[in-house]
Order: sequence, then structure tokens, then C-alpha cells
Amino acid sequence: MTEDVPPTTLARAESSIGEVALRRRGRHTELIVGGAFVMDTVDVSTEVELAAVALERHPAPRRVLVGGLGLGYTAATVATDDRVRHVAVVEMAEPLVDWARAGLLPTDLDDPRIHLRAADVGEVLVATPGKWDVILLDVDNGPGFLVREENADLYAPAGLRRAVAALAPGGVLAIWSSHVAPELLETLRAVGVGTVEEVLRCVQREGRDLEYAIYLLAGVGSASGRGERSTTQ
Repeated sequence: MTEDVPPTTLARAESSIGEVALRRRGRHTELIVGGAFVMDTVDVSTEVELAAVALERHPAPRRVLVGGLGLGYTAATVATDDRVRHVAVVEMAEPLVDWARAGLLPTDLDDPRIHLRAADVGEVLVATPGKWDVILLDVDNGPGFLVREENADLYAPAGLRRAVAALAPGGVLAIWSSHVAPELLETLRAVGVGTVEEVLRCVQREGRDLEYAIYLLAGVGSASGRGERSTTQ
């Protein structure tokens, strides 16, 4: 909960993954999917950093795929990089895409480089081999705390191999997780040729310290080391 006040529903609709609701609670916006709290605007620092750390690790990130729209902060951050020429944002919840186009989200996605699409990012990865300089995946809470069990495949070896295959040479894959996920780190080391990195961030919410993680596979297809770890707070 963001504040001890009743929420106001801004939009609600059925989708292929259940009911999706956009709510306002005090100063903050909340996203609810299938009755489960997904995210809000209390602290969006790691959604922003997901884009920032991945873009920093690529010399020319012209084409970027964002898996998971959320409240739009990751996509909006990608668009602040002048090197980016095309941003494809893939989201399973069709109403969320419609609400973004209607300007209901708390972020401004009115940029000609941003292309919103209601689809399964796993299917998009299969259909676009070797296309993306950077792939950002924030489609769930990470492998150990899934809102939708169907998303488990994205974090499994086969799903990660599909993501790696969709990267152009020298590409960067970045995955957001609401928790430290050592099994994901090891799987990335097993499926990719590049530098594997774990970036940990501590975020305070409701008086608690929460540790979020971003998992990176950089320099795919180029000669790189492995197993680098960053825990800068």
C-alpha cells in the first residue's frame, strides 16, 4: 500500500491475463493485474535504472526492446538517450497499452521512436533473431516471485537462450527482479557468451529495506569475461 487512504480507480478492463486496473492512491498511481498488486510510483528508481545501466553498457544502442510496459518508466528512460532510434515496448495486457496511448499513465511516452504493442514478448523474441542492441525484461517480479506462472519460461534456460538469440552482436540483455536471484545469475552464465553482472539496489518502502536486482548479460557475441558482480547501493 502506498498511503493509508482509499484508492480511486482511474481505469479498469479485462485482458488476456485477467483484470487490469489503474488506481490513484493519494499522490501515487498503482497497477493491479489479476487482483495482485504489481507496481506503483512510490519508488521507480530501479525501473529507471534497468534502462540506464543497460544503455551505459552498449556503445550504440539504436534498437531497444522493452518487455513489460508497467507504468512506463523504463521505456521513458530509454527515450532520453539520443543514441536510440527505435524503442519497441511489448506488453501482454492490452488495456495497459491503450491507456498509455490515451495518456493515462504517469509517464510521457509521446515520442515517435516509441512503438507500443500488445503481444507476448516471448513470441516477439522468437520472431526477431539478431535484431536488438538492448533487450530489457521487466515482465514479472523475477523468477522466484511470479505473478503469472506462465512467465517462468522467460527465466528458464530455453527462454534466456531465445533472448540472447534476439540480440545483435555486442548486445545487452537486462532483467529486473524484485529479489536476489542467484539461480538466474547462474543460468545467464550458462547460456550467454559475454559479461554477466548482478547489480543490487536497496530501496526503502514503508520503513523496510528491500533489495532489488538487475541481471545483465553484456557484449553478447564479443570476446568478454564472465561473472562480474556489482553491489553498489
